[in-house]
Amino acid sequence: MAHPKHKTSKQRRDKRRTHDKLKSPTLATCSNCGAAVMYHRVCPECGYYRGRQIIQKTVV
Repeated sequence: MAHPKHKTSKQRRDKRRTHDKLKSPTLATCSNCGAAVMYHRVCPECGYYRGRQIIQKTVV
């Protein structure tokens, strides 16, 4: 197993980790009800996708 000969500096370590952050999902608005929806997904509020009803939602 390899052993480092020199200590990795904080700057070098942090430069390597710059891409390890979380990204927030890009949201769109539903054309039917106006709720926030992830792209290419059925609206969880009304069940519509691209103007067509995909899932039958019941009002409770």
